[in-house]
Amino acid sequence: MEVFVMGSINSRGSGKLYLDFRYRNQRCREQTELKDTPANRKKLQKLLDKIEAEILLGCFDYAKTFPNSPRLKKIKYAEEVLKNSDASFPIFKDFAELWFTEMQVQWRKSYIATIRNILFNRLIPFFGEMPINEISKSQLLNFRLQLTQLKKSGGGLFSPNHINRHMKVMRSILQEAADRYDFITSYKGIKPLKGPKHHIKPLSTNEIALILDNVREDFKEYFTVRIFTGMRTAEIDGLKWKFVDFEQRVILIRETLVSGREEYTKNDFSQREIQMSDVVLRAMMSMKKRTGHLKYVFCDKNGKPLDHNWVTKSVWYPLLRRLGIERRVPYQMRHTAATLWLASGESPEWIANQMGHANTEMLFRTYSRYVPNLTRKDGSAADGFFSKILKPSR
Repeated sequence: MEVFVMGSINSRGSGKLYLDFRYRNQRCREQTELKDTPANRKKLQKLLDKIEAEILLGCFDYAKTFPNSPRLKKIKYAEEVLKNSDASFPIFKDFAELWFTEMQVQWRKSYIATIRNILFNRLIPFFGEMPINEISKSQLLNFRLQLTQLKKSGGGLFSPNHINRHMKVMRSILQEAADRYDFITSYKGIKPLKGPKHHIKPLSTNEIALILDNVREDFKEYFTVRIFTGMRTAEIDGLKWKFVDFEQRVILIRETLVSGREEYTKNDFSQREIQMSDVVLRAMMSMKKRTGHLKYVFCDKNGKPLDHNWVTKSVWYPLLRRLGIERRVPYQMRHTAATLWLASGESPEWIANQMGHANTEMLFRTYSRYVPNLTRKDGSAADGFFSKILKPSR
């Protein structure tokens, strides 16, 4: 069965129009001599409507419509292939492209880019021409095995998590196809690969003081805010002054910055108000004097948001190395905030809200050994605790 996708009319650099549509599971682009004008687009739209109607009715004659097309040989071959296969199911490539088109409207741009890379660079090249209902469990396992043997451009093998992401996409596509075309998916009993467990390594209070005492002056506020708010990298990268409310003492998390693009937060729960402790308030007021006239809170002198990769490689890692502190990824500053709140005796519900978690489940699962006898619910316990870590001059 052919997956129907609406065609379109486009123009090339020459300024001449061409038809772009799918037929017999093939993408067809037929060039015309018509210039790109509203009248010619209207004329070609009528032809495209006729072609699509005939394709749906099963009476489209490609050779008759485009007798001089260089694609005729390929189209005839595709017709023979479909004639000898089970016509009630699409090939993987066509259904996967349709699935991607339908699903991307609900994804963030960064996630779209990730799935596009997985789909068009890995899944389609491997499974592309297979009828989707005939993809077997052994083929799925063989695909995964090949991924485990692939080397990254910089050398080394892909991580289990990276491979699991590919398999998760494949599972979603097969499940959707099985639901639509009423067959049993072969993705059964395939467990995710186990990778090394990532342990949290929060900074100690001594390490926090050491870092903030020795970091270069133009980054002191940046690291102070990261350590004492638990903001994710994309959240602090995209923080704008319009989302900082000094009167209510809150930072509103409303959007993120990913690969230079403004996007929605990780999920709905990430839309939150982070209460500013005295330590954070002082840091934000200091930043206001430096970048308050610009759009972003943490940016260069031209107003461009900080490149977190550069900050990590040029500021964060060299600082840890110089101070003799164990190397940690910057995300550990988020873990540090959570453990500081827990150590100060704040309520798990309040902490989960500050972190942008849906509930306290992740909090207890991740930080269970840091949970003391908890009583406070409003952030005031953290205020006093944070102040003990840092000298009053900060």
